[in-house]
Amino acid sequence: MTAVDLPLPTGVAPAGYVPPYQNYVYAYPHKTAYRPLHPRPALTDLWAGEPQDALSLYLHVPFCEVRCGFCNLFTRVGAPGELTTRYLDALERQAEAVREALAPSARFATAAFGGGTPTYLTAAELNRLCDTAEGMGADLRAIPLSVEASPATATADRLAVLAERGVTRLSLGVQSFDDTEARAAVRPQRRSDVETALQRIRDAAIEVLNIDLIYGIDGQTPESWIASLDAALAWRPEELYLYPLYVRPLTGLARRGGVPDPEWDARRLDLYRRGRDHLIASGYIQESMRMFRRADAPDLGPNDYACQTDGMIGLGCGARSYTRGLHYSFDYAVDAHEVRAIIDDYVAGTTADFRRAVVGHAMTEDEARRRHLLQSILQAAGMPVADYRSQFGADPHEHFGTELDRWSERGWLLSDGGRLRLTTLGLAYSDALGPELFSPEVRAAMAEYEGR
Repeated sequence: MTAVDLPLPTGVAPAGYVPPYQNYVYAYPHKTAYRPLHPRPALTDLWAGEPQDALSLYLHVPFCEVRCGFCNLFTRVGAPGELTTRYLDALERQAEAVREALAPSARFATAAFGGGTPTYLTAAELNRLCDTAEGMGADLRAIPLSVEASPATATADRLAVLAERGVTRLSLGVQSFDDTEARAAVRPQRRSDVETALQRIRDAAIEVLNIDLIYGIDGQTPESWIASLDAALAWRPEELYLYPLYVRPLTGLARRGGVPDPEWDARRLDLYRRGRDHLIASGYIQESMRMFRRADAPDLGPNDYACQTDGMIGLGCGARSYTRGLHYSFDYAVDAHEVRAIIDDYVAGTTADFRRAVVGHAMTEDEARRRHLLQSILQAAGMPVADYRSQFGADPHEHFGTELDRWSERGWLLSDGGRLRLTTLGLAYSDALGPELFSPEVRAAMAEYEGR
């Protein structure tokens, strides 16, 4: 029996307690470590000399029909007036400016539309979004293209556009098939509507369906959690993502403080273990703490677009872009008023405005090493030590011996055939392991960030 199967202490956290849910590391550094750039660097300078033969393209749509209680993404509810039209206008101006900064030979290997909810856009607007992506030089019918959707916006006309334009992966944010749990997560939806949306997606014949589910919702029981998993499995999704519930500042569920809550941690760990075991028994392969792929599903390559390597182009006011020397984006906020102000600034931007980066974080050699280790070690397959040595000219223990030894002592990490790989317990504690690799500079910047 591993520690992940044991009940954790309740009440006050004991000395030396390691909370398993600290920070979901989907990209490093986090946007709260970004700062205004002075002077603002020209994109032509940032991309000069960068490899451009296998770029990633990400288009961000910052609109949703409702803001879920757990959501701290950059998005706003609704788009009054002609806001979506003006946003798409600005997106085209930004695309023009970015394309000018790239080499004529630039090529894209993957693409994704995220948000927000990209399918908040109408079918005609989704066609326009695809046109913008293809205007960048991305051949959407020839490369993996992932799109996020919600049950309410997965309508037949929208899905028809996506299928025709080359979408290979559709990720549906369900979170729970239990109506009571959905309300507790401030996600008003009915299971019948979710099932209808899933049928439409299957009818559209998109190659890969991903379903997102959340564990740790108030009122959720082991029985209701397994029932949600079984409801999802009935559709035989090629992928399932299981997310622990986080309650973050400025969100609708922001009622818990930053004090460790071992009792809640224990409940989430128990639900994680049950979900993991249930999916593996159902023929799914665990790819990371969150991601499970059906054993016979097609492998379309990397699909966690927020965690791509350098060479990522982000279009839209919530998108990131990655060069080897700088990660950059526009400003970030969660508060509804602040988000609206940033979107208003974006839609007013001229092509000239979009020719320079606004906020970002410089990627030193040390930061690049941390990012590579994070991206690799959090995958179930682990990190080939030879890959790290080839890229950075040293063994990872020379740079991160303290952290690696600590993880081994905790039973989180093992060395397996030239790979550093997380144990079953280590995968369960991914959200504790990842933050331990944050650099002192990133930790300080995140601590100084004033949430808004």
